[in-house]
Parts: sequence; structure tokens; C-alpha cells
Amino acid sequence: MPQKVRVPLRVIVGSYSDATVSVYVKIAALDRRTTGCEAGVAYLSGLLGLARSTVERALTQLMRPDPVDDIVELTSQRRTLPGGDGETAVRRVRVTDPRCEHGGWVPTRASESLSPRQLRCYAALSYATATGAHITVAELARVLRHRSGKSAGEPLHPRSVRRILQDLEDLGWISVERRAGYRGRHLYTVHDEPIQGALTADIGEGSGPDHGEGSLPVDHHQTDSPDDLPPTAVESDRRRREQVVARGPVENAASAPLPAAYRRPYAGPALSLAPRIWRVLEPVKGLLAGLSPYVVRALAREIGRQLDEGQETERLRARLQFRYAATDTIRDPGRWLLGAAVVRRGCGLLACESGRIWHTGHECAVCARDRAAIAKLRRIQAELDAREAQLGLTPYQLPAGWPQPAAPAPGRLI
Repeated sequence: MPQKVRVPLRVIVGSYSDATVSVYVKIAALDRRTTGCEAGVAYLSGLLGLARSTVERALTQLMRPDPVDDIVELTSQRRTLPGGDGETAVRRVRVTDPRCEHGGWVPTRASESLSPRQLRCYAALSYATATGAHITVAELARVLRHRSGKSAGEPLHPRSVRRILQDLEDLGWISVERRAGYRGRHLYTVHDEPIQGALTADIGEGSGPDHGEGSLPVDHHQTDSPDDLPPTAVESDRRRREQVVARGPVENAASAPLPAAYRRPYAGPALSLAPRIWRVLEPVKGLLAGLSPYVVRALAREIGRQLDEGQETERLRARLQFRYAATDTIRDPGRWLLGAAVVRRGCGLLACESGRIWHTGHECAVCARDRAAIAKLRRIQAELDAREAQLGLTPYQLPAGWPQPAAPAPGRLI
């Protein structure tokens, strides 16, 4: 069962930024350890796919008294070794009593898979469904209001809210029964893990919706342990949400050097692999050394997109491992990784992997139907070609006795 944390309602609907909600969920999960949350800003940035400056602003918001009720959600305690060297601060969230304060349960994995605004919408739906409230798009718009700029404090446009709900449904985090609730309102069901639609089965470990407030399991060590911190600090790119990339510095390939006048060294931030991206690329890590930063970013971005789409880490690892072992010669590692290795083959069914259902190994019915249709078209074309050959026809020639097209009039354009 996936780990879930309880997010106070005041954090979900309060004045905190969307990114602050994501940071709160991750710190609350790590705070369940006896030692508290020992993760640094760089590690939190890599897990959540947020810029370091965004994480720092979120921590500042949580550690300051709220302007409305003066409540402080997060405390931070600095530590120093006997020799004077500092250690990562220990952060702890405010202890809440479920009997006195409302809140919604949010899976820890959602903070890494969803954007901050999507996560806030998911948390609001989690609270609404747990309390039996039939929430409307207008009510969600007031929760997901603008947090900055000229429109700060104003509700989001309903079209934007519907787009967020559609994204959550496409990713499998919620299910929507349209016009099935009170006075024709939509009914929402939140899921602890992303599931697929009616045409696909759950390819994960599987879990139904849980709106109770029972005990939580232990956090997964591969995503929440401070020991997994990569050796290179994660640098931020403010133009995109997700931290993508490669471990350690990456140099351009030396196979085709440019003249000295045209060479310009890479002056951007050092690149580092997010933990979930690195686990996928581990079978082919020997091919990453000579890749350019552009190729590494594109590769990591594609892997992140497929993971957010609902494909499992083990599935992508197995795909890369199989194709790497089945390929004799790789002349261009970057082109091979982007154009062949990481590409999912099969039909539009998300669970289809090269013509077979990933979690069962059975043949994909959609692919089998498509192959049968293509074979039938080829047989029909072969019969037509044979018939034309018997009649002695050439392409675009009509049989004798058939009405021939009239010749165009002189000077007339056709």
C-alpha cells in the first residue's frame, strides 16, 4: 500500500503557493522517520522537479507565521558537529489532531508525479470525497486561485480547472462519473496510485481508493531516503518544472571536432540525474558518458513523460536492457537511445508493450486485430493486381468498352 500523509485543510485552501503544498507533502513523509526530515534543499528539488529557489521560498513560507492565524507549519533545527562543521537541518511539520482539524490524505508519490497545481487539486478532491461533498468546478476554482500577479486571489477560470481535472483523469489519479451526483454534478473518485482507464488494467501493484484515516506504511527507501542523494547537486532550470538530466558533467562527443573559432564550451549548470530517471537508465549507463547536454536533457524528458503517463520504472528498464542486449553495433548512442531504445512500440493501449500486455504477457488484442486487418488488405491488393495482370491492364488504364474520360477543351486549365 502506498504511503499517504495528511495535509491540513488550511494548507490546501490557504494562502500558500502551489509549490508549498508539494514541499509540505514530501517533508511530512520524510518526517515520519524517528530522526525527522534530514533532506537538503537540493535533494528536495530533485525529487519534486522544482527549482531550488522555489523550494527555498516554500520552506520560508512554511516556517513563517501565517498572516491569518499565526500558525507555523514547519520548524527547522540546525545541527553542528563537534568539530564545527554543519549538517543538514532537521525539519518537522506541525503535529495535528484529526479530531480537531480537517485535512486530506495525499499519497507521497503524487508529489513527485504531479505538478504543484495538479497536486493541490488532487488534495482538494481527496478532502471533498472523504467528507462526501459534491464539489463543483466553481468551488475548485476558488481553491486553485491565482497566487501571484495582478490576478492574485481571484478564482481560476473554469476552463483551466477543467483542463487540470482532465489531466488528472488522463494520468489515472482520479475517476470522474459525469452528471452522476447531486443535481447533475460530477462524482469524483481519487486513487492512491494512478490507474488506467477501462481499456487498460492496473499495471502497478494495485490499490483501491482509501478515504479512511488508518495507519500509514513505512516510506519507500528508494525515493525518500536521504542516502540516495546524488553526488552532484541538482541545479534548477526555471523555464521548466521537471529536473531532468545526467549524473556528473557531460562533454560533447569528440568524433567530429569543430574548428577552434567555432568551439564554445558548455557554460550551463552541471547536470545530474533525478533518482527515478537514473534507475531507468542504469542498464545503459555506459552509453551516457559521451552524450551532449542537449541529448541527455531530451532523453530524460522523454523518460519522465512516460513515467508520468503511467508506465512503470521496471517496464522502461526492461525495455532498454532487452534492446541494448539485442543490438550488435551502436554507432550513435544518442540517436539510438532517443530513436529506438526508449520508444514504446505497440498500439495506443498504454499497457501494450511491443504487441503484448505488459503486466500479463498475453498478446494484445488490438495489435492482433490491426495485423489481421493489414493482412486482409494485402490479400485484397494482391488479388486486384492478379486480376489486372490477367486482363492485360497497366496502372491507370480502364478496360475496353468502359467510358473514357473526356479530353480537356483547348486552352482550358485542368
